[in-house]
Amino acid sequence: MTKDELVAKIVETTGIKKIDTQKALEALIHTIIETIKTGDKVNITGLGIFKLKDKKARLARNPKTGESIQVPAKRAPKFLPSKNFKEAVK
Repeated sequence: MTKDELVAKIVETTGIKKIDTQKALEALIHTIIETIKTGDKVNITGLGIFKLKDKKARLARNPKTGESIQVPAKRAPKFLPSKNFKEAVK
């Protein structure tokens, strides 16, 4: 499902104007990203937790050449689905 399809489904379900739904969805996405960037987590009950995970530096191997490569440490976004979400998609 694309963002436009999601907006259309929300409009169909709620009856809210399409432009207002688009603005609300954009605000939600922006708020989640800005919150995660600061190191805080976003917990949406029934959906899950968005947070930032620190990944350690590690040694990897290029499968084509077999050469060892040092992968630097980095921070990456992570989503942990809620129990209800997991059970709903089983």
